[in-house]
Amino acid sequence: MRAITFSRFGGPEVLEVSDLPVPEPGPDQVRIAVRAAGVNPYDWKVRSGAFGGELPQGTGGEVAGVVDKLGDGVGDVNVGDHVFGFARPGAAEYALSNAYAPLPETLDFTGAAGLPVAVETATRVLQEVPGKTIVINGAAGAVGQAAIQLARAKGIRVIGTASEANQEFLRELGAEPTTYGHGLAARLAEFGPIDGAIDAGGHGALDDLIKATGDDPTRVVTIVDFAGAQASGAHFSGGASPDKAAAAIREIGPLIDAGKFKLGVAQTFPLEQVAAAHALSETGHVRGKLILLV
Repeated sequence: MRAITFSRFGGPEVLEVSDLPVPEPGPDQVRIAVRAAGVNPYDWKVRSGAFGGELPQGTGGEVAGVVDKLGDGVGDVNVGDHVFGFARPGAAEYALSNAYAPLPETLDFTGAAGLPVAVETATRVLQEVPGKTIVINGAAGAVGQAAIQLARAKGIRVIGTASEANQEFLRELGAEPTTYGHGLAARLAEFGPIDGAIDAGGHGALDDLIKATGDDPTRVVTIVDFAGAQASGAHFSGGASPDKAAAAIREIGPLIDAGKFKLGVAQTFPLEQVAAAHALSETGHVRGKLILLV
């Protein structure tokens, strides 16, 4: 099968199309014939060597496609079912998953492939942030968009930071927008008391977010600034268990089909153009998801 791999750490140029054996599913796993795969910042951070690990490695962590084979103990799907979910490595013609959900009726493979990471992350961090008024830093990104919509569905007031160009977009999602960068704490003070904050954008915003929440770092969760969390006392949130991840993406389907949740696709790329997708993701200026078409 065709799969994207890299045998050395570095820039997007280290990515290559390799011919690998088709993987066999283990217990509680399904094999998915991948039709589309999402690209996330975590993917290029791994490729750059930020987390180390043995080489060669694959890339990609979320897919949508057709169930191709069942592992022992799998009884909730059948061969031929359309699903989306977590799979690592996912940028390949076939991938293994133990955290998956039925494809929403109103989405195609391309639209569903970008859901898992953003939906699971947003679900998790909202459970870790207190209060009825929150701020989301980096609200125009995929996780930020998901968090806004899930929070608003629960009646939570959301203030979102984004560039000037994305202010109206945040309003459409139900957030009250402001810009990020210098003077953020003062701008947030104009919105009144803020109970908690989610840092999905980084760029040194933690100190301002902590100040905005009453100088209480326990009310701030970051998914992008591990060093800042250690220094400030804010909480760094990592990934969830397969069971919790699967539960999060299973719950999003009915919201999508009811027209209450959307996560747009910014751009698609053929699998062979994965380097261009990584390079665009690294700019940090993508509204919506980047998807590889397999």
